Amino acid sequence: MKSYRIQTFNGSAGLCVTEEPTPRPGPGEVLVRLRASSLNFRDGMILNGAFGPMVTAGRVPLSDGAGDVVEVGEQVSRFKVGDRVMPIFNPHWIGGKRPLDASILGLGGYADGTLRDFMLVREDALTPIPEHLSFEEAASLPCAAVTAWCALQSHEPLLPGDVVLTQGTGGVSVFALQLAKLFGARVISTTSSDQKAERLRQLGADAIINYKTHPDWDQEVRRLTDGRGADVIVEVGGAGTLARSFRSANANSRIAIVGLLAGANGGEGFDYMSWIATTFRTGTGSRQDFEQMNKAIAYHKLRPVLDQVFPFEEAVAAIDYFMAQKHFGKVIIRHG
Repeated sequence: MKSYRIQTFNGSAGLCVTEEPTPRPGPGEVLVRLRASSLNFRDGMILNGAFGPMVTAGRVPLSDGAGDVVEVGEQVSRFKVGDRVMPIFNPHWIGGKRPLDASILGLGGYADGTLRDFMLVREDALTPIPEHLSFEEAASLPCAAVTAWCALQSHEPLLPGDVVLTQGTGGVSVFALQLAKLFGARVISTTSSDQKAERLRQLGADAIINYKTHPDWDQEVRRLTDGRGADVIVEVGGAGTLARSFRSANANSRIAIVGLLAGANGGEGFDYMSWIATTFRTGTGSRQDFEQMNKAIAYHKLRPVLDQVFPFEEAVAAIDYFMAQKHFGKVIIRHG
């Protein structure tokens, strides 16, 4: 089989394709033929060496994938040959609170990921694909969609009429918009262009703020909510946007800190105590979270938003395109 492995940590240029034997499943293991994988911002960070010694050379990157079962080991009872499945982001987090020893990096970080033809997975680290989704659509779910789901409702139920603020048009933000609408929430989205604004509106955004023309977008959020602020904020920017997220909040808001697209350090100074809200770091979720989300996706026949699909042989081009941050939704690699 073919695998992409990280030879050096200098972005997509550090990847090499290797030929290696197809593994055979042992007791409790499932062999999955991967049909598609998808990219997340953390994959680019890993490829650029952002996590230092936490990721070793030789690792197969990417956390997200989907495929079908081609062989099962002894004592496997959850899946059979032909089942369509997705590996979960962190194979050791099945349910409940995150295990304290669980890696924050998931597949493609602390363990080999999905940018390969086949992978061995423990049967309890897989979940079925909703029937209405293609392999390409399913491959978009394990990291970004589960992260959005947990950001919206893992600490408190998201209620109809709650105001959700999303930032930008990356995978987590687009999924947060789509999923929030399933709950009956009102969604305010920020973006940088009128073209992207129109696509957000088509997905159900109730109000859109162009942060290029409204750099003080927190003031716009308060204006659009009659001074009340958003109830849930899916914060993907990091230090570069966190101050304005706090200013967009009210005393009972929940700010789900997901990423650091706008920078890991620095940011505008502000008085944290002036804006009392619940903040929490959300790092994907468990298999249980994944399965609960899939029930909602299946019931509503929700379809992920895919930007472009690249063939497996053009994975480097897919990564370069993704890291240029011009995409809307998910960038997919089709394995064939």
